[in-house]
Amino acid sequence: MSALPDETLRKILVQIQQTAVQSQRSLNLTKQQSTAKERERRIVQLTISEISSVGCDVNLYKGVGKMFVMVPQKTMEQELRAQEKELTDEISSLNKKSKYLEKQFNDAQARLKDIFHHAPGQ
Repeated sequence: MSALPDETLRKILVQIQQTAVQSQRSLNLTKQQSTAKERERRIVQLTISEISSVGCDVNLYKGVGKMFVMVPQKTMEQELRAQEKELTDEISSLNKKSKYLEKQFNDAQARLKDIFHHAPGQ
């Protein structure tokens, strides 16, 4: 590493630091999104269990803009299950992205440690 000029070394350090900071920010954002999706999914699951527990003779209404429309129970359950599956897929995708960003952040930190560890004593 000592063969590199100081300016080049500085550019490399800045680039690695920027990668680490960007990865950390993206990781925090991804975790927040995942938490929000998890909360949404839980609400949908609770709604499905409530709908399943009521009798078939109960009228169900779905909000559409500023009004409500009566919806058959089967249709409502199908829509909610589809929404639950979509949320589960999104959560899975966010978890994969989170793992990638975590790995990227750890790699950047490891490179910084290597550079400072192998730097000549100053």
